[in-house]
Amino acid sequence: MLFPTITFAIFFTVVFVANWLLMPSFKLWKWFMLGASYFFYGYWDWHYIALLVAVTLVNQILGAQIAQRKTATGRKILVSLAVAADLGMLGWFKFYGFFVTSAAQLFHVFGLQAPLPLLQVVLPLGISFLIFRALTYPLDIYRGTLKPAPVLDFAVYLAFFPVIAAGPIVRAGEFLPQLAEPRDPRRLDSSRAFFLIFFGLAKKMLVANVVAVPADKIFSLPSQELTPSVAWLALVCYTLQIYFDFSGYSDMAVGLGKMFGFRFLENFNFPYIAQSIKDFWRRWHISLSTWFRDYLYIPMGGSRCPVWRTHLNLVIVFFLCGLWHGASWTFVIWGLYHGLFLVLERTRFGHWLDALPRPLRHVYTLLVVMVGWVLFRADSFVYAMAFLGNLTGLSVGANPAQKIARYWSHELGWCIALGVVFAMPAWDWIRKGACAVQQRVPEGLQPTTQAVGLGLQLFLVVAALMFSAAWLAGGTYNPFIYFRF
Repeated sequence: MLFPTITFAIFFTVVFVANWLLMPSFKLWKWFMLGASYFFYGYWDWHYIALLVAVTLVNQILGAQIAQRKTATGRKILVSLAVAADLGMLGWFKFYGFFVTSAAQLFHVFGLQAPLPLLQVVLPLGISFLIFRALTYPLDIYRGTLKPAPVLDFAVYLAFFPVIAAGPIVRAGEFLPQLAEPRDPRRLDSSRAFFLIFFGLAKKMLVANVVAVPADKIFSLPSQELTPSVAWLALVCYTLQIYFDFSGYSDMAVGLGKMFGFRFLENFNFPYIAQSIKDFWRRWHISLSTWFRDYLYIPMGGSRCPVWRTHLNLVIVFFLCGLWHGASWTFVIWGLYHGLFLVLERTRFGHWLDALPRPLRHVYTLLVVMVGWVLFRADSFVYAMAFLGNLTGLSVGANPAQKIARYWSHELGWCIALGVVFAMPAWDWIRKGACAVQQRVPEGLQPTTQAVGLGLQLFLVVAALMFSAAWLAGGTYNPFIYFRF
């Protein structure tokens, strides 16, 4: 029932109507919202409702105990227990197989037997997002920026279905105060909510799903079969896919939250127009990058340390950022890769970069990010290196079998063009240009031109919605990339 699907649309319609009918009975509304969220999570696999209950109870109990302790030592012990418990659950479900396999390979080098058996542990939906959201509760209580909430409120926060699968990572301090009193339907920002939902759906259905087809096919081929043009097509498609896929989900999640009266920060700010890797991480997956900044980088000393320590802090943070994304060495290397560029930009290279013309800074950033996506997408480091060789033409096979015509189509070309345009704030530029033109129109004609502009905007939104709905009904759905994290 993960969205966007027809089944989810029916589920959401029922929940949305019941939401406003039950709002006058606020406690009953909370129980209903909790039940609906548990149903949503359990629809994927009902066994993992127990995990959700366990995460809720552990953090609720330890959070309350942290608030009651008067001594700094006692509070520190309890918050350490909370962090250990949360990360222990994340480690078991997400990293047990990775660590056991890595240890077995290391022991094999020395002719020794692996110390632990390899077990098949099924990865729960959105486990990384769930644990990071849960951690904000005891950590913020420990810091004194949040008071313990009733267990029902905290349970609703953790299970809230629009964000449980793939974020954004809404913090307890952002969500729980919004449960203090019922929301007034008259204050619902419905126009913005519908725009985010429809635009997010269009991102997923009209761009991400289309470019995913050649990207997945080409990345599944042996590297020796690829020509540079085919490799570049796959990389361009994946670069667009991962942005429109994840930002589309985030837009829909924020929009769905607004439909229930909740305000969440938006998770992306056109990262592909960034002028540096530092700027990229201010715009990409904002809820994750700020989480690491506030709960790890700053507590380690941040930029207040000696230069060498600041650089080490950055490398550690992005090592863990890579590990958060997946139990694979390719993700770890991807995180370290970004961390090293962030360190590099704090040296003289950063001053030299700032002196470059804006287009060159943009090319540098896009190139670094796209090379990083090869590491992110590849199944192994060996394949990633071979693929990078394909991009440069240095490791093309003697008889590469794949030709770009096999994957190219007019539909793909239009979707790539659409993706390139809307990876930039094109909509804002169009609106600003229209406003500038509107101000130059004679005053008597302004109501007419304004009506035409609103009508055109409505037409574009409805057209995008209709095309998205048609493709959705036609079975062109494929899961969001970040659901597996």
